[in-house]
Amino acid sequence: MSEAPGWKAIDDALQPLYGDTEPFHWATDHRWSLGGPDPLDGISAYARTEPVPHWHYISYGMTELYEKEWDNPDESGWGFEFTFRLARKPTDTEPPVWPATFLQNLARYVFQSGKWFEPGHTIKANGPIAADQPDSGIRAVGFIADPELDPIETPHGRLHFLQLVGLTMPEYRAAQGGRTLALLAELAPQLPLFVTDTERAPLVSEPKPQAQWPRWGGGLRGRA
Repeated sequence: MSEAPGWKAIDDALQPLYGDTEPFHWATDHRWSLGGPDPLDGISAYARTEPVPHWHYISYGMTELYEKEWDNPDESGWGFEFTFRLARKPTDTEPPVWPATFLQNLARYVFQSGKWFEPGHTIKANGPIAADQPDSGIRAVGFIADPELDPIETPHGRLHFLQLVGLTMPEYRAAQGGRTLALLAELAPQLPLFVTDTERAPLVSEPKPQAQWPRWGGGLRGRA
């Protein structure tokens, strides 16, 4: 039996997509459960060419990878693992590190606050999500079920794959009020597999301010 059955369950879910392809992988030296700073034990990234060239990142650590420790028998850990798809140039041979750092920061927020993410949620960053691209307009993310990875049952409970989708600020504002999934459905034809391109322009327009009539002080007076 595997010493990390939860990890193996994630790998098994990826196998139909990637077969024996070896991903790029970042591993945590000092695990969170042992007092380390990073909740995610690992993050993998696969190179993709279809439907557009991109990197597909998958987290390991939001769920129970090694043994069952949480009380809920139906869900593994927080019940989800993060995924993220980043546009890449066909000549790029290695994935950028910043998405792995961003996923660790989101995981740290969940572990420290006890607040988790679900499809339809949004979160705004303090600046561009790509820290090394100060001019990028992608400054928020929305969450949606990964379009290629269905929920799975693991030895420690169910998990689903929760994909981050980069949003510009006009899109972030348009998603407020519970409209995230509807907005992403509208944008889907322009965002194959909801790949994030940190260099793209907004796909929605800022709403125009409503015209307001001038206010007059006091009541109306008739002429004597």
